[in-house]
Amino acid sequence: MIPRAIAAGCLALGLAFPAVGATITAARYGAPTTRYDHGILGDAIEYGALILTVSGGRTLRVVLPKSRVFEDIAPRLVDVTGDGRPEVMVVETSLFKGASLAIYGLRGKIAQTPYLGRPHRWLAPLGARDLDGDGRIEIAYVEKPHLTKILRIWRLENGGLRLVASRAGLTNHQIGWNFIAGGIRECGSGAEVVTANGNWRRVMVSRLKGRRILSTDIGPYKGLASLKAALACRKP
Repeated sequence: MIPRAIAAGCLALGLAFPAVGATITAARYGAPTTRYDHGILGDAIEYGALILTVSGGRTLRVVLPKSRVFEDIAPRLVDVTGDGRPEVMVVETSLFKGASLAIYGLRGKIAQTPYLGRPHRWLAPLGARDLDGDGRIEIAYVEKPHLTKILRIWRLENGGLRLVASRAGLTNHQIGWNFIAGGIRECGSGAEVVTANGNWRRVMVSRLKGRRILSTDIGPYKGLASLKAALACRKP
């Protein structure tokens, strides 16, 4: 029987799981595919596999069923569990239910947010950091950055991802971009999420306070350089 953590995405491991203490050192997508006709990132190519490199040089491969793709730019190595070793954060999309954010480890999928509910609905990750200073890691993304433009913040708890807070009117991607703008910065007073506002006129910095997201307008949006300046703790 395939363990529950692996059943949702087939993890090709050969004869055994990695040794205790093994670490993911790199991740990339493989098996390019055109089976999903969204093209939100500027082309028709998505991915059907996630390839993990493990300490010692071993390679593991997560293979999705034909009903799903990785609709993403690149997998992100983040320590979501707090054990000092990275997991992998990806955008995993159902051809029938739209995008979700998923976390993978050495033994397969650890947790996943709900799918957005219908095809051609996507989310744009911003990153993972301790956003409220309590020592736990939060994950931030913009849900439907071209439509509803909602910043969502999640936390891994009890084996699943729990929604912590949401705020509308923020975005980090335009249709056809092959990159995701904004991110998370640390300028000496705690982690902050950097995005544009919903109409791409202002640069916004958002902080997590309890179960609320507090957003501050820090200047005009004058192109991508404005967001890059904000991430570097400079005025946009």
